[in-house]
Amino acid sequence: MFTTIIIQPIFNLLVLIYNLIPGHNFGLAIIVFTVVVRLLMWPLVKKQLHHAKAMRDLAPELKKIKAAAGGDRQKESKMTMELYKEREINPFASLGIVLVQAPILIGLYLGLQRLIKDPNEIIIFSYSFLHFGWLDTLATNIHQFDSSLFGVVDLTRTALGPKGTYWPALVIVVLSAIVQFIQSKQLMPASKDARSLKKILSEAGQGKKAEQGEVNAAVGRGTLFLIPFFVFIFGLHFAAALPLYWLVSSAVALVQQSKILKEDVVEAKAVATNAAVVVSRTSDKALPTGQQAKTKKHSAKKHKRRRR
Repeated sequence: MFTTIIIQPIFNLLVLIYNLIPGHNFGLAIIVFTVVVRLLMWPLVKKQLHHAKAMRDLAPELKKIKAAAGGDRQKESKMTMELYKEREINPFASLGIVLVQAPILIGLYLGLQRLIKDPNEIIIFSYSFLHFGWLDTLATNIHQFDSSLFGVVDLTRTALGPKGTYWPALVIVVLSAIVQFIQSKQLMPASKDARSLKKILSEAGQGKKAEQGEVNAAVGRGTLFLIPFFVFIFGLHFAAALPLYWLVSSAVALVQQSKILKEDVVEAKAVATNAAVVVSRTSDKALPTGQQAKTKKHSAKKHKRRRR
């Protein structure tokens, strides 16, 4: 069932792209496939990023709740859930993108494994309605299938294998880990007084109470290095096609995150400007009628001088 619902559709989307793109380069097909998947996930990504930002913005409120609860975990939990409900925040929203990406990654990996073991799978495992154009050519001569990235990187080989180190694949693995790190760091709030988890636990061992929010933030900062580390370690032993997918996926995610964060900054500036205008108007209304007239007259004179 997993093969029919997950692996085959993902594999066939990749094959369709491979069949349609000019030159029929397998590496380019993976790049286009990854971009298409990330674009299809855009509404979910946007929602998840806004939720992540909203959760970070709630940090001061959660601190107040902790202080008000006075150590009563049940009361603290109830007040926290009420706050989430009031602000319309789902604390588990960030899991959505993970739940979507995981089957895609697994499906792509298992589909690629079929292709690596036997290139004929590109014909056998693809849907019949895709058997046109270049696929018909491959059906008659499978040796024309090129599993490289622009003729430079053999995407069926691993960075570390029986033949030793395959440097082109290793470069892709290293780049995928680096871009993954930058992508994670972009979402991590910067804090000058942030303490490491080791220091927090050390002080807790000396009798000082550890703030749960501070512990969670420290654990979050730890994932900055943990996820890229796993991407690097696993990438060394996977066919280069999969690290290429990670690399492109992280790069597109970086662009998407930058767009969302930029929109948030512009939105925040607009809100601040509108608030300043409202305050200014309110202040003018609060003045006596004669004073309002003087203020307007003074503004008109200033405007006249600028025009000159």
